[in-house]
Formats: sequence, structure tokens, C-alpha cells
Amino acid sequence: MTIKDLEPKSVWSYFHEITQVPRPSKKEGKIIDYVEGVAAKHKIAVKKDKSGNLLLSSPATKGYEKLPTVILQAHLDMVCEKNANVSHDFDNDPIKTVVDGEWLRADGTTLGADNGIGMAAALAVITSDEIEHGPVECLFTVDEETGLTGAKAIKEGFLTGKILLNLDSEDEGQIFMGCAGGKGTVATFDYKPVKAPPSNEYFRITVTGLSGGHSGGDIHKGLGNANKILARFLYQLLEKFPFTLAEIQGGNLHNAIAREAYAVIGTAAVNREKIRILLNTFAADIANELKRVDPNVEIIMETTDKPETCLPRTLREKLIYSLLACPHGVIAMSHEINGLVETSTNLASVKMEGKSKIVVGTSQRSSVESAKNAIADQIASVFRLAGAKVEHGEGYPGWAPNPDSQILKIAQKSYKKLFGKEAEIMAIHAGLECGLFLEKYPYLDMISFGPTLRSVHSPDERIEIRTVDLWWKHLLDILKNL
Repeated sequence: MTIKDLEPKSVWSYFHEITQVPRPSKKEGKIIDYVEGVAAKHKIAVKKDKSGNLLLSSPATKGYEKLPTVILQAHLDMVCEKNANVSHDFDNDPIKTVVDGEWLRADGTTLGADNGIGMAAALAVITSDEIEHGPVECLFTVDEETGLTGAKAIKEGFLTGKILLNLDSEDEGQIFMGCAGGKGTVATFDYKPVKAPPSNEYFRITVTGLSGGHSGGDIHKGLGNANKILARFLYQLLEKFPFTLAEIQGGNLHNAIAREAYAVIGTAAVNREKIRILLNTFAADIANELKRVDPNVEIIMETTDKPETCLPRTLREKLIYSLLACPHGVIAMSHEINGLVETSTNLASVKMEGKSKIVVGTSQRSSVESAKNAIADQIASVFRLAGAKVEHGEGYPGWAPNPDSQILKIAQKSYKKLFGKEAEIMAIHAGLECGLFLEKYPYLDMISFGPTLRSVHSPDERIEIRTVDLWWKHLLDILKNL
């Protein structure tokens, strides 16, 4: 079985076409061309703003002219992550999809169901001659994953609908009515490298095999963070052995929990076996800590070539201390909604840029604006104490829950009628574009819902096939009953 055999065929057909079009964040040109081509083929009105956001518009089907205009919204870009042993060019190569039992996944890369499946459903609605609906607008935004710049750039007057269905959630049977706001905090260490001691032996310490995941939707699961694990081991080395630090890299995207990290260290040959014993003990401890949530973690020590330079001793210590001290994970749970993470922070990436700069990327989320700023300030304090230069991004607002939403009530009633059970009404800790839309269109009545996705923002990303049909039926019923 392949993706082309799945039901509902219209949705899966569009999703297949979308997987064949490269669409990294900030490089959405090809997918924009694709959507404009679909609109032209079906004679659908389309307009594009300066940032690249697209709005497709279609009149009501016969008999539904009096229904209010509804906006179906999804984002064009995808997170581009792959396993280290996979050769894939996200700028040019199509995604290879695999039907794996009850799930659809990619072959060693992110799948892009976040949010390609939302795009596919919206296109399936607006291009159909058979689906009953009132006036429909499909809003496709750019660069949701790395900056929400498309949503930020939306101008007043671009949209006409007053009801918005965000198609970017990840659990079928859950309807979301609010989300957290977010902020990025970046620390930069500038330094002058020193010559690597020629008498040392050099080793690469690698943390790998972690699941990774979404820094909002998965932060409560206690998954391993490769940057934190590596910092813990390097701190133990500082306490026991003299060594030099020549290289350190870990993580990638601000909204992904770091899956892999490594450091290149140098030490006297006499310390080699002692460090290996220390590493084996440490690896066993980490495996025990994560056995229920991240059972495939590995920590590997390998001989490597002698580098030309390494970090100065004082910077090595300050970097390791600050990475270990930097908070990661859930900071507070909500007092308003049971089980909802209120505030969290993600130690996302550690990157060497050239031979004179180390940049540490973190991201903070909270459904309480003051708490979001407080944890961002705490992160900044840790790195400023270590001598780094710290900058905050402008961030984005949360979407305050509205239990009296009319579209929420319609969606609840529809779900109960279709499936004989109540949908869960939730707020989500992950960021959605809805809060930004409200800044320009404060009258919007919104919900977010979607099929079941797992391990988004990682090569283990997958979508539960049967939930797409359930979600699709729910969407169509809502459109008929507005």
C-alpha cells in the first residue's frame, strides 16, 4: 500500500503532491508556485501579499450562500530534520513517504504533515465541486516554523471572513481554543581561539539516538535533550580531568528538542581509559533515567584527528557551567486548565560559527505573558553571568481561550453527532498563529483542530492514517452547519 491508496483520496492526493515540493522555512517559493498553479487550474481567485502569504477565495455552493465566510488556515513551510545517516537535500528533494501499518511516515526525514496535511485538506475543500459549504477563504502563511513572519505580516483588510479554522493541531478528537505565546533568547560567546596542544589525544563525545520532538507539544514528556546531557558529562570531566574543548555542536531548530550533540575534547593519553570508564558509568545513568521515554539514547566516545585550535580555558568553563545551569523543560503548570503546561523553556541549539563565536539558541513559551518574560529573563541572566551577549526576539502573543466561542460550540455539537462522544476542549502549549491574527482581526472567532501526529519536528514524525478521515468528516460537517 502507498499514500495514493489512502482515504479520503482527495486529501491524501493533495498531501502527496505537497510532499513532492520542497518547502523549507524561508524558502517557500516552490510551494507558493504550486498553490498558485492549483488555484489557476481550478479558476480560484488568489491574492498574495508582500511576504508571500496566499489567500484563495471561493463562493458558496448552491443553497449555502447565506452562511458566513469561513477561513481555512494552514502554513506552507515545514521543519527540515533528518537522521545523520540519511542523504537528503530539503531544498530540492521530494519527501519519500512510507505506509507503516496504521501510520504514514517519511524515510529518515521529517514528513511535513505539520502542516502539509492542513494545506491538503484546505485545497481539497476549495477545489471540490461536490463539497457543500458557504463562502470559503484558504489562508496559507509562510515561515510559521522559524519566526511566524507570515502571520506577523498579515495586513488589515487581507481577510474578509470572521470565522477561522486553524488546521495545525496534532490530536484528533481534541479541539483547541487557546495557545501559548513564545519568545526566543540567544546567547553569543565571542572569543579568540588558542592553539590546540599537540601532545593531547583527541576524542569526539556524541549524544545520539534521542527522539527529539516539538518544544511545545512534547516538552512535558521528559524527553532527553542532547545539549543538556552533553553539558552534564562535560561538567563531570571538569571536576575530574584536565582537558581542552575544541568543538561543540548540538541541536538545530529553536522549536525542536535537541536529538543529537557532540563535543571534541583533548586530554593526555594517560586519561583515556579513565574517561572511557567515566563515560560508560554516565551513559548507564542516562539510559536508566530515560528508559521509559527515550530508550534508544547512546553516548559514544571515538578517537578523532587533532584540531588546529580550541577554546580558551576560561571560556570552556563558563560555557559548560552556563549550559548546565540553563533551565530546560516545564517551568510551571497552568492553574486555569488542568494538565496544561503554562510555562516552559527549551535549550534548543549550541552552534560554533567559525572559530571565534559560539551561539546558544533557546526558546520560551507561556500562556501568561509576564511568566514568558520572566523565564526569558532568567535564561538571559544565566548567560550574562557567564559573559555572553544576550538578545531576545520580539516573540509572539498567546491566544487567550474563549469558552463562549460560537464556532467552538458548533464544532463540539458536530463531533458529538458524528462520533457519539464528546470532543476534548483544550488549550495547547505549542504556539499557533491565531494570537497574531487576533492582533489585526480582534473579532475573529477561532478554533484549531487536526488529525493525530506524533514526533513532529523530528525524523520520527508520523500521522495516524485513520484519524485523517475522522478529522475530514468533522471539518466537512462544520462547514455545512455554520
